[in-house]
Amino acid sequence: MILETAIDSGDTAWVLTSAALVLLMTPGLACFYGGMVRAKGVLNMMMMSFITMGTIGVLWILFGFSMAFGEPIIGIPSVNEAGDSTVIGLLGNPFQFFGLTSLLGADATFGTLPALAFVAFQACFAIIATALVSGAIADRASFAGWTVFTILWGILVYFPAAHWVFDFGGIEIGGEPATVNGGWIGSWLGAIDYAGGTAIHINAGISALALALVLGPRIGFGSKPMRPHNMTLVMIGATLLWFGWFGFNAGSAVSAGTDASFAWVNTLGATAAAMLGWLIVEKIRDGHPTSLGAASGIVAGLVAITPACSSVSPLGGLFIGLAAGVICAFAVGLKYKFGYDDSLDVVGVHLVGGLTGTLLIGLLADPASPAATAGLFYGGGLDQLWRQAVGAIAVLVYGFVVSYLIALVIKKTIGWRVEPAAELGGIDLAEHGEIGYDLSPVYYSSRVQRTLVMTADDLAEPAPATTGAK
Repeated sequence: MILETAIDSGDTAWVLTSAALVLLMTPGLACFYGGMVRAKGVLNMMMMSFITMGTIGVLWILFGFSMAFGEPIIGIPSVNEAGDSTVIGLLGNPFQFFGLTSLLGADATFGTLPALAFVAFQACFAIIATALVSGAIADRASFAGWTVFTILWGILVYFPAAHWVFDFGGIEIGGEPATVNGGWIGSWLGAIDYAGGTAIHINAGISALALALVLGPRIGFGSKPMRPHNMTLVMIGATLLWFGWFGFNAGSAVSAGTDASFAWVNTLGATAAAMLGWLIVEKIRDGHPTSLGAASGIVAGLVAITPACSSVSPLGGLFIGLAAGVICAFAVGLKYKFGYDDSLDVVGVHLVGGLTGTLLIGLLADPASPAATAGLFYGGGLDQLWRQAVGAIAVLVYGFVVSYLIALVIKKTIGWRVEPAAELGGIDLAEHGEIGYDLSPVYYSSRVQRTLVMTADDLAEPAPATTGAK
């Protein structure tokens, strides 16, 4: 049957606006991460976010969108509840929408949207997901190694995971379905991930852990202070992330209506509660709430509500945010206990926060929400909880194994680590030939000299401690 779907200008305007908001999150992340590193690495850290806009943006147009949302080229034959033959999608066809040329016409649609509006929105998801990983390897990774990683990770990790989670079919050309079968986690397993708790945050968090293990710790990790150099920049970044995240979550409704409004309110409530939760932990544990804690709590809340913003009530959203703020505030200290150097706490915030939000759906899903699913606390038993757990574990295992292998290949070929002199003297100057704060010619000259003249003591750092305070 040919379906005639009119393009809705209001829906299109909202999704394109949301796409712009999500794209803004990547420069916001650059500010957030940039302020958290030491002054000598701020430009390199920001560039690691910006380069993903180039590499992933190009890949997405060429074949990334097709791998994520094309009809499955690799899948498992199955039969749905209606008795119709279907395919459990594992990977979309990279050639179906290659270069997007088949989606240029006005008859190419996704629901009430032009297909290209959906392409634009999802492109920004792919970019920010990749950029998130970079925080784990701050101050020590070569820019060339990271750039190659973004390309391979996008192709081998993110595009397949996005297909599993986000693809439900639905692209039409000329009124005829161009895609019918979707990815296995969303379409077959039935796990709820509204805007990317698994495909983005768990995926990025576990991949960050893999990279941190392969690269090893920074010189002086655990024995020397490595405090953020510019908390004003961190707070600006957190503000941009929160602002852009309304497009991230509410835009995932792909329409301007009730679902978008529901997601918007939950994004506000959970994030506010998470910030308070983190600050309360700091006040009790450390004696004072910090601006870094407030910014980190904001991000933890945003991460946790991302998969759940369409399936829990506003009260449930507050609980998820509070839980994420408290849990992540403790989780960021795990790197000292276990000895892995996750520089900017991607594991503690994005992996742990993503798991928190994803799993709590199984407990707090409210049948009155747009997702219309009941969690354990609403009489749904364990049905939704096990689905959430399987989806999370699958992405976690896949993301770690493939990311670890990619990181090893880069290490054995072009190399990952910068020279010790560059790491100690300033990765900005070594990798980019510039510095973030060129306050005077005298400062610049002395900076150059310090990168060239390193003492033996600087290059012979003690082994990193495995315990200590952040």
